[in-house]
Amino acid sequence: MNAQRKVSRLPEFDRAAATAEQQAVLDEILSGPRGNLAGPFLAWIASPELAQHAQRLGAYCRYGTGLPLRLSELAILVTAAQWRAQAEWQIHYPIAIEAGVSVDVTDALLLGRRPTFADPDEALIYDFTIELYDAKRVCDATFAKAEQRFGHETTVNLVGLLGYYALVAMTLNVFAMRGSDDRPLPFAE
Repeated sequence: MNAQRKVSRLPEFDRAAATAEQQAVLDEILSGPRGNLAGPFLAWIASPELAQHAQRLGAYCRYGTGLPLRLSELAILVTAAQWRAQAEWQIHYPIAIEAGVSVDVTDALLLGRRPTFADPDEALIYDFTIELYDAKRVCDATFAKAEQRFGHETTVNLVGLLGYYALVAMTLNVFAMRGSDDRPLPFAE
């Protein structure tokens, strides 16, 4: 892991000076299942309408896809590794570990390698995700495996989850956002 730090590109946000629209978004985020503003929200708050739509989409993608938490978090970590998104990894790594993703899998992801999976569902999530990000589409065989295993609706939701977390990763990277503590950065800058 890299200890190098980059200063955030976000202007200082004063919640006391927030507009009514910004306050409404912040209140909804804080009262929802996340309960915190970790992640892209303080970047998006400059555009309250975007923030509101994106945070609602994110809540659905994180909590309502039909995938078990372990598989959703694996897909998020694969996304973080593909985008080398520091804060996305820092936020979701402990959640993924607690949800049952093995340290061996996360270590391989950090090194840019295909993990050895004990669980075929994890292998399918990884293969689907990598294929979509690398080829910009998913072949018929991979799609058929996902649809057969997870069903059509959950496969649609998986694509939504991957798109949402790519948006999160882009936001975090553009604004040089990091986790809130002094842990070493997972990816070299």
